[in-house]
Amino acid sequence: MNPQAGQLNESIKAGNRHVYDMLSSLGREIYFPKVGILSQSAEATANAKKYNATIGIATENGGPMHLGVIQDKLSAYSPKDLYGYAPPAGKPELRTVWREKMLRENPSLEGKAYGNPIATNALTHGLSIVADLFAGPDDAIVYPDKNWENYELTFGVRRGAELVNYPLFTEDMTFNSNGLLDALLAQKDKGKAIVLLNFPNNPTGYTPGLKEGDAIVDAIVRAAEEGVNIVAVCDDAYFGLFFEDSLKESLFGKLANIHPRVLAVKIDGATKEEFVWGFRVGFITYASDSPEVLAALEQKTLGIIRATISSGSHPSQTFVLDALKAPKFEAQKEEKFRIMKGRANKVKALLDSGKYGDEAWTYYPFNSGYFMCLKLKTVNAEELRQHLIHQYGLGTIALGETDLRIAFSCIAEENLEDLFDLVYAGVRDLEKARAL
Repeated sequence: MNPQAGQLNESIKAGNRHVYDMLSSLGREIYFPKVGILSQSAEATANAKKYNATIGIATENGGPMHLGVIQDKLSAYSPKDLYGYAPPAGKPELRTVWREKMLRENPSLEGKAYGNPIATNALTHGLSIVADLFAGPDDAIVYPDKNWENYELTFGVRRGAELVNYPLFTEDMTFNSNGLLDALLAQKDKGKAIVLLNFPNNPTGYTPGLKEGDAIVDAIVRAAEEGVNIVAVCDDAYFGLFFEDSLKESLFGKLANIHPRVLAVKIDGATKEEFVWGFRVGFITYASDSPEVLAALEQKTLGIIRATISSGSHPSQTFVLDALKAPKFEAQKEEKFRIMKGRANKVKALLDSGKYGDEAWTYYPFNSGYFMCLKLKTVNAEELRQHLIHQYGLGTIALGETDLRIAFSCIAEENLEDLFDLVYAGVRDLEKARAL
């Protein structure tokens, strides 16, 4: 093991031995080189006043070399904020501004100890970092049966972890905190679990209420008290898109510093929050009341970044930072929020109107995010998906035997009734064909 990795491990042990026990074998071995090209370049940047022949970029006229055909399109920005490498942790000002935003939108973080957000190449990259640092063969990854399929690739296929699902909803269609607790307590022999909390949920568009949120936190603390070390990951991809009564904050705030055996991790980003999917700007933030643990986890995270993507997109980070500081930012974001809320409300009004009866489907609770899911009663979801796309030109997502996910986020409000009319027509087509 590299001595620098060993030093980081000792720092984590000194700050919280349970966090050290959570690390995967890769998590223990990874480090960010303090003696190497980046550190020598940083020293040269600070002290080499005559010539700096260390950085692997081309320069011209005192700035990064660039092409006019590109800069002409981006003339509102200085070349120094576009063409050079961004720091592996992200632009320092962007990290500061995002931290301020995170605290402003999550008042429960007030007084909690947590690190500075580290920039990632969007949220999938943040989840991949968590997988690398904490997941290994046979480690349990606990998340509901209604989930984003990429979790399986990220944690199961890439890292060989065991996928443990529990039903998302109770029979009363509330969050199944008892199911979560049972899944966690089943890991007592292993002594470790990674919990994925994705709200608003993909695919159902569900966010728990305040009491449900407290029950989730209680379940995690109960398992920790029973001796299970828990990496509690808040996948906040759709954060802020809360349309009805529900949690309006990330559970990260309540989970931060709550128990020595609980390491809270927040994965979020501008991707969906600021409607810039292709920019690929996300963040990963750790909570710990140990400064040594926070510092060491940051260094290990930078080691993962250095070993995979080296650093994130500098132009994208510049664009996001500029937007977050813009005077019109909040008003423009609120305008888009109202459009999204209008679409969600329209869907619910249609489904509750009685127009489609109650024989063809029910729907899972939804109050937030991009999606909702129908639970089909009479036809197979994949058969319906195929029929809709080929007979009606309508694309949907089939999940399992009964669930059909519909993204109202990408359908104009005035077209939603036509969409559900077509889904209903497709169901009736298949029912008639089966009756023949």
